[in-house]
Amino acid sequence: MIRAISLEDRDAWARLFVDYGVFYETSFSDEVVESTWRRLLDPLEPIDALVAEVDGSVVGFAHYRSHPDTFSTGRDWFLDDLYVDPAARGAGTATALIEHLTSIADGTLRWITAESNTTAHRVYDKLATRTTWVTYEVRK
Repeated sequence: MIRAISLEDRDAWARLFVDYGVFYETSFSDEVVESTWRRLLDPLEPIDALVAEVDGSVVGFAHYRSHPDTFSTGRDWFLDDLYVDPAARGAGTATALIEHLTSIADGTLRWITAESNTTAHRVYDKLATRTTWVTYEVRK
């Protein structure tokens, strides 16, 4: 079942979020975990989350946001983070999260992933069109 994140999901989400960081060779500090959690539940923040639940346990999440689209009169949607517990992979959980987000998005949904994440590419290639856009970043 895919649903909006709720206060009761905190411990399961935090475990998955820390594991997500490890997957991308990042160690999230307690401050980052707590800040992200607070922002996900704050209705005034532009980021939100869905969780995937199987047999009463949260096994995955999708963090997303939207903003006005300058190329149309609608909104642009961005999937910031997607993670599924390795033990739950292969059952269509990532697909279900993306399809649910696609159903609520009233504009274009985009996301990025690491070039080396070929397992995710196989899923994403079935759900979306790979673009030719190149991503740049400036970190401060």
